[in-house]
Amino acid sequence: MGQLPLRTPVSAHHSEPVLDVVVPVFNEEKDLEPSVRRLHAHLSETFPYPFRITIADNASTDETPRIAAQLAAEIPELEWLRLAEKGRGRALHTAWSGSRAPVLAYVDVDLSTDLAALLPLVAPLISGHSDIAIGTRLARGSRVVRGPKREAISRCYNALLRSTLAVGFSDAQCGFKAVRRDVAERLLPLVKDSGWFFDTELLVIAERAGLRIHEVPVDWVDDPDSRVDILSTALADLRGIARIGRELARGTLPTAGLRRAADGSHSAGLAAQLLRFAAVGAVSSVGYVLLYVALRPATGGQAANALALLLCALANTAANRRLTFGLRGRVGALRHQAQGLLVFTVGLALTSGSLAVLHRTTPTPARTTEVGVLVAANLAATLVRFLLFRAWVFPAGRRGGAEETAI
Repeated sequence: MGQLPLRTPVSAHHSEPVLDVVVPVFNEEKDLEPSVRRLHAHLSETFPYPFRITIADNASTDETPRIAAQLAAEIPELEWLRLAEKGRGRALHTAWSGSRAPVLAYVDVDLSTDLAALLPLVAPLISGHSDIAIGTRLARGSRVVRGPKREAISRCYNALLRSTLAVGFSDAQCGFKAVRRDVAERLLPLVKDSGWFFDTELLVIAERAGLRIHEVPVDWVDDPDSRVDILSTALADLRGIARIGRELARGTLPTAGLRRAADGSHSAGLAAQLLRFAAVGAVSSVGYVLLYVALRPATGGQAANALALLLCALANTAANRRLTFGLRGRVGALRHQAQGLLVFTVGLALTSGSLAVLHRTTPTPARTTEVGVLVAANLAATLVRFLLFRAWVFPAGRRGGAEETAI
């Protein structure tokens, strides 16, 4: 399977639905009809392209199937499908896989997210700017009304994702997302989860493949009648995180068929990144040697090595952040520097260890020998640093020419 083609805008002259909004439901006889009518009215008034609404009923046992069938018979832009098994992820997978609309979206049936954000959500996908778009309740500009318990759970979950899987997106579980169909066709077969972790897994795979994820701050009001079992969902999410973490550690997360053809961005490929990283590393190495030589007489070998490495590490992280991995703006810069300093300890261990071994074998080595050993150790540390930068500090989804989303 080859790379994804370059993103192109959806044609303004489109007779078939451009947008398919899926509403996954399970036993929602109370909310289904008023929510679907409200969604249909909003799209009819505000969306400038043909659209479809798809009710994806995943094994409801109440009056939901009857209401969905009545609505589908009455509203021309509405379709209904019924699944024999439960699972929100399964419902979305089935509905999106069967749709031919260029842009696929979903909203939760309670419409907790203000529909005014729907057009801003899908516009970057229609224009060809982004691959996936998500609503976020945790970005600056969002307005959220919910209890402290659910607020704490949501923030802890997303903080856990950032600390364990090093994700760049801010809100994995907001029920308000969209994806281009060409991306969904490649991405959906790779997502294993059929429940609530479906969203997170889809986003992690997409981000690791370097796909562009657009975030839209939303106004969101908690539904007090939510049917979500928080404990079982949390346990399932933890199992999902552990599974994805193992796949990342083993390098088996399937992302090869999701990469875009080169479009001139900073994330064009490994070879281009290596060249830029090597250039930054060469300048850093020269700076390191000059600093070491300048500091050595006053501080001694070990202290001079540590100070020179620290100063060069800060400059190196900043330069690679902008030049190698294409990140701009101050958002996330402190986090990247903190992670860069942890990576710095690897370089410090390699160079300090080399220096210690040299002095143990040769108590009074020549200055040129000492500098040569340090340069060789620093080159080895540079290779390790690149691998850690690429996999951990600046994973694929955080790269690109645009500024990061404020979180």
